[in-house]
Amino acid sequence: MSTDQLQRVWMEDTNAVLSRDLPWQKLSGLTIAITGAGGFLGGYLVRVLLGLHPAGRVERPIRVLALVRDVDRGRKRLNALADNPHLDLRAWNLNDIAVPDLGDCHYVLHAASQASPRFYGSDPVGTLMPNAVGTASLLHALQQCPDPRGLLFVSSSEVYGQVGGDRTLAEADYGQLDPATVRACYAESKRLGETLCVAWSQQFKLPTYIVRPFHTYGPGLLAVDGRVFADFTYNVIRGENIVMMSDGSARRAFCYASDAIAGFFTVLLKGQPATPYNVANPAGELSVMELAELLVGLYPKKGLKVERRLPSDNRNYLTSTFSRLIPDVSQLSSLGWSAQVTPTQGFRRMIEAHTP
Repeated sequence: MSTDQLQRVWMEDTNAVLSRDLPWQKLSGLTIAITGAGGFLGGYLVRVLLGLHPAGRVERPIRVLALVRDVDRGRKRLNALADNPHLDLRAWNLNDIAVPDLGDCHYVLHAASQASPRFYGSDPVGTLMPNAVGTASLLHALQQCPDPRGLLFVSSSEVYGQVGGDRTLAEADYGQLDPATVRACYAESKRLGETLCVAWSQQFKLPTYIVRPFHTYGPGLLAVDGRVFADFTYNVIRGENIVMMSDGSARRAFCYASDAIAGFFTVLLKGQPATPYNVANPAGELSVMELAELLVGLYPKKGLKVERRLPSDNRNYLTSTFSRLIPDVSQLSSLGWSAQVTPTQGFRRMIEAHTP
């Protein structure tokens, strides 16, 4: 994770977010806690916040309180950022039924979550706790701070449940979700996390902001992530044929990380409290087969192809029931946000960032 290419792409992506026309000065000189700071999206949030002052977007540096389960592992994941004087790495496990001491904190950006279905069967408790109990503990902790400004909850498109038809999903288009299934550990806990945010905002007047990313990809996703877009991308990075374990007809909207992170900050700085916002790129809609073909087509000299096989017996990976999962992002677009990176551009950036 320390290659020059990866650092270069991360820096370019951070600058792309910082170039967005947002009221960044609202964050000047504040202390902001980030959960999951060593993860894929959390790492991007850390980079943007620490980059605001050097880029001249805020008058005073932002102090980032990075909450991670393992400080040593967090330092490795954040790499050169770990020695930044404005970064405070602190161990905290959101599986614990306890309330962290956030000190003089102004915002919490809650991005800690086991998003990959490979965890749903093997660690359902560890999947749901950060979204449910963890969210409640963070809301309570922020409420105790001297000057709380708000909490951003990174939810998920999984909250929509089983929605019939091929229509695009607006924020109120919910479907059925069976809570008495193991796979529901993720979606139900995200639903509860959203409800906790709305309840705290209503009862205690603590501003909360809710974003629902769909299929977000980019540099920093691990090879063991387990989601199909990560698996396929690392197949290409390793020079392997892509193995298709389905008919490839399921359709998804793929959003590059810098566009998603820009959406998060747009909601935090311009959105309505206690209101969910889809954060996705409808123009990035591809079937799983189209994605595989796009990826092998990016590097024709590698001579890679797409292979079809019967699904393997992997009981821990619990597949989605969606045939088409495409969002309506008009609510976010009304705040001035738009996606800027196409799947061709984004997946090429991801592959080249991780290619030795």
